[in-house]
Amino acid sequence: MKQPSAQSPQTSRLSPHTAFVIFAKAPIPGEVKTRLCPPLTPDEAATLHGSFVLDMLERSTTAVTKLKLPLDRYLACAPSSALVFFKIMEERQHVKLIDQVGDDLGARMLHTFETLFARGYSQVLIVGTDVPTLPLDHYKQALAFLETNDLVVGPALDGGYYLIGLKRMVPELFVGIPWSTEKVLETTRGKATTLGLKTALLPPWRDVDTIADLRALTESSALDAKKPKNEQSFSQRTAGTLQLLAKRLQTRA
Repeated sequence: MKQPSAQSPQTSRLSPHTAFVIFAKAPIPGEVKTRLCPPLTPDEAATLHGSFVLDMLERSTTAVTKLKLPLDRYLACAPSSALVFFKIMEERQHVKLIDQVGDDLGARMLHTFETLFARGYSQVLIVGTDVPTLPLDHYKQALAFLETNDLVVGPALDGGYYLIGLKRMVPELFVGIPWSTEKVLETTRGKATTLGLKTALLPPWRDVDTIADLRALTESSALDAKKPKNEQSFSQRTAGTLQLLAKRLQTRA
């Protein structure tokens, strides 16, 4: 198999029929960002998570409207798309809702790919909500990579991945993976090699699972705030939330 590359490929076209799916849990205290609690309270963790979901929706809108990326945007909802939070997102962010279905992350992603390929999409991208400052160019690279590869993956610094994209169903990629461990990416790539899939890697990016991740994000936000507004990566909402949480944590310490 050709060695994956982190360089953006040269391609003259992008697929006009791509489903872009943001995997999101509802911001319910005690059910999201639990690895941040303590020192965060469940309410604080849920507020932060909710801001991340909004960030991802807003940035994907920008990818479509300003970069003209050919994406149909979906929000894959847990525990249910019927929750008021998701209905508000559907109305205000003009995103389509689908339910996450399955007993673990792999089963839920597999069901999502099956559902959207069945709707006629030629390629499907899934991204998590823990990368609120992921550069929009990464989305563009992912689309371009899929023109010449079977699989595109965005490696997370903790050994998992923040994005995965396919042009066809490959169920084996979501079975027998040690989810929530540092072996997720390694095992997935091993399966891809065994299956003979041509694979491309996006640049690595840090997602937010631990307090160390949160501190790194807070430091990045402080540096980001010194840039001109048109160059800032953080939304004012998330930057403000991170500032407030940093002050609270300092007081508690």
